[in-house]
Amino acid sequence: MLDTVVRGLPIPIIFLREQKTDLTRLEHKREVVDGQQRLRTILSFIQPQSLPNYNAARDSFRIEEVHNKDLADRDFKDFPVEIKQRILDYEFSVHVLPSSIDDREVLQIFARMNATGYKLNPQELRNAAYFGQFKTSVFELAAEQLQRWRKWHIFNEDQIARMNEVELTSEFAQLMLRGIVGKSQKALNSLYEDKNDNYPEKNQVERRFRMTMDSIEEIFGDDLTGFKTRPRFFGLFAFIYDIAFGLESKLIRTKPTPLPAGIREGLGKASESIERKTAPASVLGALAKRTTHPKSRRTVVTYLKRTCGIG
Repeated sequence: MLDTVVRGLPIPIIFLREQKTDLTRLEHKREVVDGQQRLRTILSFIQPQSLPNYNAARDSFRIEEVHNKDLADRDFKDFPVEIKQRILDYEFSVHVLPSSIDDREVLQIFARMNATGYKLNPQELRNAAYFGQFKTSVFELAAEQLQRWRKWHIFNEDQIARMNEVELTSEFAQLMLRGIVGKSQKALNSLYEDKNDNYPEKNQVERRFRMTMDSIEEIFGDDLTGFKTRPRFFGLFAFIYDIAFGLESKLIRTKPTPLPAGIREGLGKASESIERKTAPASVLGALAKRTTHPKSRRTVVTYLKRTCGIG
């Protein structure tokens, strides 16, 4: 997205909502309704100290050579003066909603937009509709993993701008809360609704999500090879989570089961067979694009277990 800004090209519109002025401190505020990640990406690159929860390991990034070879691997302070000026002078397309608009009205506005103009995807609609604990937690978890989404090539910049990684993180939370289910926008909407006001499992879901992602990096480092696509990565995450905690386990604080010896070699073998399309037809079919049926997802987990000699 930063390269888009450098080139002066448009990015999706950002929606703000007026907040009532603080009568004690006389401060005027606006709430970001849609576009948090776009703004965070820019701020984390230009002025990371402006983000109260900035974490270099999580938020720091540079432009890749494939996007702009002249600016690749350079910090903002090292950019030419004219490029810095171009970024700082970039004008975002912004629409400001009045403070009188409540959350449900915001949802209705986005629904109308989805029907008559710019097509918001289901996750963007959920992000505009919900403001509770689950939405906030999932969004922050996805943002924490920004560098991994990029280096593992799970999502490109356009997909990240459209919140695809937030939706996948939502699916991982759903996996922990409800076991393996097929991908369904209706089911995700229901989950956001159910956990909007009361999300007692929050700490354990966040803890297990982070530990599972850390385990994947410990095994693969920067190269996921055969697990780069979204269906494959879901299967990999579910497999690691199943070993560590159990797919049907209760969300109470427990120590994860250590990954068995030889898992790196087993997953490497599975990865190679998937890449070369020598894996069983049932597995390759389960990993086909957009195949998210519960049975297909279980097929992938079972194959990885068998390849790694587990159970």
